[in-house]
Amino acid sequence: METSGWQAQLRKGASELVVLAVLADGERYGLQILEAANGPGGLIAEGALYPLLNRLEREGKIIARWSLDDGARHPRKYYRLSPAGEGLLAEMCVIWVEFRTNMEKVVESPR
Repeated sequence: METSGWQAQLRKGASELVVLAVLADGERYGLQILEAANGPGGLIAEGALYPLLNRLEREGKIIARWSLDDGARHPRKYYRLSPAGEGLLAEMCVIWVEFRTNMEKVVESPR
């Protein structure tokens, strides 16, 4: 059975929560977000990250700033949660815990 399409949809559905949760740990630039999100299991594809960051910024969920770091050849765009993003993350975490708990009951129940 082919599960790659299903797995891609799971990742896509969770990507906003993943980015907001990573930014809850503090300001980061794109590659740092990608590295934090793509530990074991690779949750976000590189090609999906920047469109997602742009959308979250447009919607006021994150705030971005450009910075030329010492020794860097070009500026980096850093992202952090906005107050609206912090509130959304809190709401999403509650929903996620409920969803995960219900899924565990169904998927891991004795058969």
